[in-house]
Amino acid sequence: MLLAKLRAAALAATVAVSALMAGNADAADKIKVASVYTVPIEQQWVSRIHIALDAAAKRGDIDYEWSESVTNADYERVMREYAEKGADMVVGEAFAVEQAARRVARDYPETAFLMGSSFKPQDPNFSVFDNYIQEPAYLTGMIAGGMTKSNVIGVVGGFPIPEVNRLMNAFMAGALEVNPEAKFMVSFIGSWFDPPKAKESAFAMIERGADVLYAERFGVSDAAKERGVLAIGNVIDTQAQYPETVVASALWHMEPTIDKAIAAVKDGSFKAEDYGSYSNMKPGGASLAPYGTFDDKIPADLKAKVEAKKAAILDGSTTVTVDDTEPKSTM
Repeated sequence: MLLAKLRAAALAATVAVSALMAGNADAADKIKVASVYTVPIEQQWVSRIHIALDAAAKRGDIDYEWSESVTNADYERVMREYAEKGADMVVGEAFAVEQAARRVARDYPETAFLMGSSFKPQDPNFSVFDNYIQEPAYLTGMIAGGMTKSNVIGVVGGFPIPEVNRLMNAFMAGALEVNPEAKFMVSFIGSWFDPPKAKESAFAMIERGADVLYAERFGVSDAAKERGVLAIGNVIDTQAQYPETVVASALWHMEPTIDKAIAAVKDGSFKAEDYGSYSNMKPGGASLAPYGTFDDKIPADLKAKVEAKKAAILDGSTTVTVDDTEPKSTM
């Protein structure tokens, strides 16, 4: 199973990070970092944070511990426990617990907080980040628009919040650039982690003619594979698990964000700021996954259009609009 494989990989990457790596680094240079996740670490969004922090731990930059599947009601307590234990930085996702998370930050002004958030930083120690990967999402939309034969594209997301909306809107705009005839079905499953529900939503779209699906949530690519249609990945590359299904993916890389924050904590310059720009393509926070098994299946002229747009994004001659409004079905 995909989830089992992802969990095994994530857990294997974390084993004995703190104690066993200490011999390769000066302990005095390390900082203590704790993460609080509301979902399992194999969920695509938090997996990006976990992997970046684990890499920093393996380098000997940090001691890293984490808690997963923490309920919203329990989130504040867990944050406080890590702060009380002496964490130099607490990383997490404040989307559903904004007030509680910011309250904890106010109570521990000497601790750095780096939280996924839809809102602004809070002085003096509450910085925010988000997955601003609308640029590669736009590129995957171009691929979807060029690959659909029915001109019907399904888009399945978790919740209609800015972090999801901006990716869906960019994806849809990219599809329309190469295929003005494309129509969209949009659905939100009301969960961050419910693969069966996402799968059922995708099945319904396929029944109505969708032959390409935007898999913002786990479960969509399973439906696409079972019904023999195509899927576009989001945040992580799952083509290895779906070699005949996932055409392309918009990838999120948290390393630039995490590394910047760690450096700031270490040199004493950490302050409340927005780290969102480190998730753009130019600083290495996002990318278009390799075409892999679809390299010879995507038309050459379509790939050329995508590469031209990618180059324009990277050199700054074009900008992908950040549209946080809720996307709507067009059919």
